[in-house]
Amino acid sequence: MSNPSLLILAGDGIGPEVMDEVKRVISWFGDKRDLAFDVSEDLVGGAAYDAHGVPLHDDTMAKAQEVDAVLLGAVGGPKYDDLDFSVKPERGLLRLRKEMDLFANLRPAQCFDALADFSSLKKDIVAGLDIMIVRELTSGVYFGEPRGIHMEDNMRVGVNTQRYTEAEIERAARAAFELARKRSNKLCSMEKANVMESGILWRDVVNEVHQADYADVELSHMYADNGAMQLVRAPKQFDVILTDNLFGDILSDCAAMLTGSLGMLPSASLGLPMANGRPKAMYEPVHGSAPDITGQGKANPIACILSFAMALRYSFDQGAEADRLEAAIEKVLADGARTGDLMGPEGGTPLSTTQMGDVILEALDASL
Repeated sequence: MSNPSLLILAGDGIGPEVMDEVKRVISWFGDKRDLAFDVSEDLVGGAAYDAHGVPLHDDTMAKAQEVDAVLLGAVGGPKYDDLDFSVKPERGLLRLRKEMDLFANLRPAQCFDALADFSSLKKDIVAGLDIMIVRELTSGVYFGEPRGIHMEDNMRVGVNTQRYTEAEIERAARAAFELARKRSNKLCSMEKANVMESGILWRDVVNEVHQADYADVELSHMYADNGAMQLVRAPKQFDVILTDNLFGDILSDCAAMLTGSLGMLPSASLGLPMANGRPKAMYEPVHGSAPDITGQGKANPIACILSFAMALRYSFDQGAEADRLEAAIEKVLADGARTGDLMGPEGGTPLSTTQMGDVILEALDASL
């Protein structure tokens, strides 16, 4: 049998720097765990625009459709701020999500014990936090039509349309219910059914799916604005949160900061199963391209490495190896390893991007 295939799209800014450490981890699993991958690389975002004049070349899109999983670094940067909207680096990322039909975005917000003091909230509120947000990713207000800016009564009017079909809601709900079954059997769905018709439909469909096939899962509903407040007030009341594209974008970033650093947070974007049974999938860190530290060796590679751990778990059915990698990261953090974004008031010398990769590999070696 051939090895599973990975397409690496390192992208812009710190993307190539953190992805270099992921490639070292991938090689470790091939060398030490007999878990080899066929890895190819290509361009996305500003890097693709510089080379091809578009943020994602058609050939790259075709490759993404053929591989078992895509690993993406980051896109964007101030260099591209004045480009037309249609060719901005972020359009490459949105095209991947749309054309691969990656409708379920999994955003974990986990607070490692060693980093509980780095949260903006009190330690007892966030210590042990382990939330998974399932965000619908291919519909809603970011993709609905009509959209655009036009003139009306001699003034500019901006229009974006929040649109969902029941089929789009149902498949996102099923993904969230299945995930809840593998965790604490508890799901909270968030929308704005009090003021939005799309929210009413969302709640109705989630209830229908629950009653039909997932009655064993504890289901609750919450308005998204209250959900944002509750994430800050008492985040550990949640386990799996299901929400739409717009609210998911906001709520997942809110939950991310509970953990202390965006440099710690991975994500997975999953679609329907392919012929080989694996889901269409793309994995990426939550952090952006961080142009202010690009090329300085300061970037934290952990979020990108944890994104590969999610790939091991969700694309390749290697849960035990994902656990191994996550445990290695937890160990180095407990031992005091820190990049600049994780430095506390006591100071010290932060590890470089490569040095953090070194200690994670050493912890993986120690796990054998």
